[in-house]
Amino acid sequence: MLEQGWELRSCKKHAASVEASGEIALCKTGFPEDVYSAVLSQDVHEGQPLLNVKFSNCNGKRKVQYESSEPADFKVDEDGMVYAVRSFPLSSEHAKFLIYAQDKETQEKWQVAVKLSLKPTLPEDAVKESQEIEEIVFPRQATKHNGHLQRQKRDWVIPPINLPENSRGPFPQELVRIRSDRDKNLSLRYSVTGPGADQPPTGIFIINPISGQLSVTKPLDRELIARFHLRAHAVDINGNQVENPIDIVINVIDMNDNRPEFLHQVWNGTVPEGSKPGTYVMTVTAIDADDPNALNGMLRYRILSQAPSTPSPNMFTINNETGDIITVAAGLDREKVQQYTLIIQATDMEGNPTYGLSNTATAVITVTDVNDNPPEFTAMTFYGEVPENRVDVIVANLTVTDKDQPHTPAWNAMYRISGGDPTGRFAIQTDPNSNDGLVTVAKPIDFETNRMFVLTVAAENQVPLAKGIQHPPQSTATVSVTVIDVNENPYFAPNPKIIRQEEGLHAGTMLTTFTAQDPDRYMQQNIRYTKLSDPANWLKIDPVNGQITTIAVLDRESPNVKNNIYNATFLASDNGIPPMSGTGTLQIYLLDINDNAPQVLPQEAETCETPDPNSINITALDYDIDPNAGPFAFDLPLSPVTIKRNWTITRLNGDFAQLNLKIKFLEAGIYEVPIIITDSGNPPKSNISILRVKVCQCDSNGDCTDVDRIVGAGLGTGAIIAILLCIIILLILVLMFVVWMKRRDKERQAKQLLIDPEDDVRDNILKYDEEGGGEEDQDYDLSQLQQPDTVEPDAIKPVGIRRLDERPIHAEPQYPVRSAAPHPGDIGDFINEAQAQAERGRTLNPWSVGTVWWRPREVASVGHSEAVGSVEKEKRSYDILCSTHSRRRHGNSGQYPVMIVLRRLLGKRPSLAETEWLVRDVCNSPPKFRAAHRNQPHV
Repeated sequence: MLEQGWELRSCKKHAASVEASGEIALCKTGFPEDVYSAVLSQDVHEGQPLLNVKFSNCNGKRKVQYESSEPADFKVDEDGMVYAVRSFPLSSEHAKFLIYAQDKETQEKWQVAVKLSLKPTLPEDAVKESQEIEEIVFPRQATKHNGHLQRQKRDWVIPPINLPENSRGPFPQELVRIRSDRDKNLSLRYSVTGPGADQPPTGIFIINPISGQLSVTKPLDRELIARFHLRAHAVDINGNQVENPIDIVINVIDMNDNRPEFLHQVWNGTVPEGSKPGTYVMTVTAIDADDPNALNGMLRYRILSQAPSTPSPNMFTINNETGDIITVAAGLDREKVQQYTLIIQATDMEGNPTYGLSNTATAVITVTDVNDNPPEFTAMTFYGEVPENRVDVIVANLTVTDKDQPHTPAWNAMYRISGGDPTGRFAIQTDPNSNDGLVTVAKPIDFETNRMFVLTVAAENQVPLAKGIQHPPQSTATVSVTVIDVNENPYFAPNPKIIRQEEGLHAGTMLTTFTAQDPDRYMQQNIRYTKLSDPANWLKIDPVNGQITTIAVLDRESPNVKNNIYNATFLASDNGIPPMSGTGTLQIYLLDINDNAPQVLPQEAETCETPDPNSINITALDYDIDPNAGPFAFDLPLSPVTIKRNWTITRLNGDFAQLNLKIKFLEAGIYEVPIIITDSGNPPKSNISILRVKVCQCDSNGDCTDVDRIVGAGLGTGAIIAILLCIIILLILVLMFVVWMKRRDKERQAKQLLIDPEDDVRDNILKYDEEGGGEEDQDYDLSQLQQPDTVEPDAIKPVGIRRLDERPIHAEPQYPVRSAAPHPGDIGDFINEAQAQAERGRTLNPWSVGTVWWRPREVASVGHSEAVGSVEKEKRSYDILCSTHSRRRHGNSGQYPVMIVLRRLLGKRPSLAETEWLVRDVCNSPPKFRAAHRNQPHV
């Protein structure tokens, strides 16, 4: 709230005279006042506005920068408002200071003095009057007096209103009254703008528009908003501005309403063991939301407790202002106490225990390890044993103890061998988990040379001992290692063994003795030899004495010989437990002899029919090496005589010769030219080698122009193989086509009629010049004709159209079992028996002769039912059967229609005698006999 009795005013002087005409003198750049004054209370707060200095900028183009002669206490904004930089009590040393204004472009500078004075002490009556609500009056505006324009009075500097936070009210609480001296003549309306009024947070401050009473509506919180900057306005009832707005600053006075808060509830720090007093450990920090420049926000720290309290209850202390924790006592030993826990308290009001608010946190201080304990062996002597010739095996396990923190450089042990191993056959590695020393064998040990080792070993930490430790830095012990004798492998010496021999040695020749040695001198053992590798199978070895002899002729030109050296491997095995063996390699360097005759190269060539324009260059191929190879001698044999008559050979050098035509023209063709080639061996070796020469017609460039060159030169192996492959592929394709055709025929046959082709009578349709019976023919069931082997009841016939020649899907009916087929002589009796069965009403096969005489195939194929449905048609069919038997054949089966009837009667294919009997006795019978049969449709 605005302090009572405050009065702020500014003193001013006329800076320019006013002319009698009433016009203002010319504008002058600078401060219009010589001295600015302000009356303040004794306490000046940070950010408090003091007064406003104005600078006259005539052209309006200058950019002026303000500075204070006391920048640590006062600052000037760009609008000329002077603020306090810090809070301080006003004294005589702050009573006067200067303000500078400098043009940023021209660097021209102006200055003005500012004088601050203390508010006089009011008497008691005046204090009582000041307790009333402060009234702020808008300053007067410029007026004319006697025709002259007077200078406007400078704006008032309104002191800030100080309002404590967390006020209990009642609300709204009146702060100050704002009025204008024109309210006597005009009806005015007052308003305030700014954050807290009409801007967020809105509604905190309100003003009575009639009386100008400014009030606060609720408690304030300095931690949210520490200062409000409002602007008061006065307008008439028409909304016209009557007074210039004035600024009102409301400072929220801090109250101690927040406890200190530590940044972390648990603080962790470390300190090495054995640290001296005064060693820095860590820093704890707490913050207070209250004003840090006031007592409410000034914190002090202290240690409430320490656990454990050994070796001293006050091992640490804390700086009460900064929160730094340091050691104050000696005796930190990690091996005794590894961790300390401190309870730290922070109190505001500079630590005042009565009025200050407090909070606590925990500081955990870990005592870190230093190397103050060397490793110590658990025994003075360690024992171990190792088989000879073994490496990377553990011989002994060395154990040590160290009181320092495990798995740290102060605890990790390093081992070394200080004596007893001059050749470096042993090594010691550290187990990272147990810190033990593992003695291992680095180089093979021979029992026959050393049977025991006595090693001296030392152990020390990775880091040296801390200063001031009286213990020795390392510990020593002895390791006794015993070597165990084992059966070792025999070995050949030298290995490999190299001998030199000429090739061509005969079988049974003794080459050398290749024996092995047994390193086990203290074991009585025998060695036997065997052959392990002999690529050409040229050698054998004596199993007892190791003598190597040949079993075949040695040939240097063999593919098993590389660079004139033949390698054979042999195995030597002892009879120890367990038996051991070793291998040795014999290398035979074969010396060359002249055992290979040279051959012509190339073996095929071509040339032109005339000597010009080309010739044939040849050389010799000899598997021997120098001096049994080149230079070579080339010549032509004396016979046949046509060779030297047609050809000539010229030796170019020791390895090459040239073959040319001797005659002017040689007919095109293939010629075999024998050439005698002799090498330079001792004795020399000769050979007659055949050169196949193709003579062809050539162009001007000497190139052969024959089209059929391959045929003329003969087919090569590749061409023959290609031709054979083509033939095989063609045969496979033909075979696949035949198999496919066979399968297709089977599928087609499966789709054919299920009736035996010999029983199909549909080809035996007899055409005659008689019309059908009309509708009476439709009374006959055609299914009996279409499916001769079965008679289906109407009730089980499938729905829909069915193929005429398909077999029914239902089971075939069972017919009476007939006796075996009678002799042809008993055909008449058989017919009479069938007639008797028909008269008794028994079921007959619909294909029997007594039921159906014929089946019209043509009618069945087109779906027309011309069947035997009446007695008249049966008689007519009987006549047709007998009248056409000699003319009509049954399809491709070569049978008469009557043969089909007999087949059904006899159960087999009728013979010619049986067929002739039917024709002779039935069809050729007298008319009475035939008439009698015609009258019996079932016969």
